[in-house]
Amino acid sequence: MNNQTISYFLLLEFSKIQHIQLLHFFLFFVLYLATVVTNLLIISAVAFDHQLHSPMYFFLMNLALQDLGIVSVIVPKSMINSLMDTRHISYSGCVAQIFLFLFFEASDFSLLTVMAYDRYVAICHPLHYEIVMNWKACIEITIVVWFAGLLYGMLHTAGTFSILFCSNVINQFFCEIPQLLKLSCSGLNLLEVGFLVIGIIAGLGCFTFIVVSYAVIFKTVLRIPSEKGRQKALSTCLPHLIVVSMLIVTGSFGYMRSPSDTPSYLDFGLTVLYSLLPPLFNPIIYSMRNRNIKYVLSKLWRF
Repeated sequence: MNNQTISYFLLLEFSKIQHIQLLHFFLFFVLYLATVVTNLLIISAVAFDHQLHSPMYFFLMNLALQDLGIVSVIVPKSMINSLMDTRHISYSGCVAQIFLFLFFEASDFSLLTVMAYDRYVAICHPLHYEIVMNWKACIEITIVVWFAGLLYGMLHTAGTFSILFCSNVINQFFCEIPQLLKLSCSGLNLLEVGFLVIGIIAGLGCFTFIVVSYAVIFKTVLRIPSEKGRQKALSTCLPHLIVVSMLIVTGSFGYMRSPSDTPSYLDFGLTVLYSLLPPLFNPIIYSMRNRNIKYVLSKLWRF
């Protein structure tokens, strides 16, 4: 079997028992609904309340849009398959799923890097904040972030599907790259290796930038004379730091493992961990630590 004869892929079958399939549908539906609602609340709060019209919340709104995109690309298809008792996804559907997932994931990590820079300027150079992070600059940075995600998604997808597949059975609930590469007839080709190296270098660059930014931020915070001032500064940094740490840790577990040749609960659990939990918990983490968001959300709830 090769790419010319593959017209569809078979995704992970959770069980041959219909009741368990329906249980999977229900659990994924609850998880998806919770993720959509929490992220839409963040988007609505930032969009409709002038109190939150600042660069930090503008970036947070874009982060929520990206998180919505991540779960919407992979969860509905898995839910439909469970409900319809099928495993199929078309070849073009798998290509689209890989591209969109990489697009939103890359944009997400790029934006988190930008948000680290935003906190660095706000805390380390507060007098220059409005000049550096003006609305024109924020919009231009956001366009670059989305474009970078688009470019990475296109290149990595092209590299992934340039290999020859010897099987069409994917042991995961969506078209995941490690599982697809496992189906290769001859291992990785040079094109895919090149895109992987570029992705690793870009990821390490973003990670290094975030670490250095927060090293300087914490050094500056320790110099703030008042305890209240230190707490206020940290309260704007901790949610972002927690979100970044969660994404890196879960992503490392998900992508640095060697996928098994047979369906595995461990593979499934790690994939859920890095692909579904961050989009759900990102808005919750930001809401719990941010008084302005909680206040605006309470106003929207009363309305």
